[in-house]
Amino acid sequence: MDYENTSKPLSQRQLKVGETLKKIIANIFIKDKIILPSISTRNITITEVRVSPDLRHAKVYFIPLSGNKADLALEILNQFSYEVKKKVQPLWTAKFLPNLRFVIDRSFDYAEKIEKIIIMNSK
Repeated sequence: MDYENTSKPLSQRQLKVGETLKKIIANIFIKDKIILPSISTRNITITEVRVSPDLRHAKVYFIPLSGNKADLALEILNQFSYEVKKKVQPLWTAKFLPNLRFVIDRSFDYAEKIEKIIIMNSK
């Protein structure tokens, strides 16, 4: 289900749930409350969490600080997303905790590319 490409804007509830999830997951990663093979969660920045309208699924956008291991981090995070969800569960107050799917946030790369184009065209 691709809940991201709809014409409807995100509801206030979706935004609030996404922001809460972002804070909880980031806190878990910063404090090393979960140990994952081959990557350090301290080197992962959670940039955004988008939740589906039914609040059952969440895309967790992240950036690894070591950019060259982005694909490895993506694979491991999705492989161990259930373990991350188990760490989030005790801190979650809503009735349902969304299923987590991790996605590399490429918006910063895109912004940098646009900035380079603008700089080149302004000369």
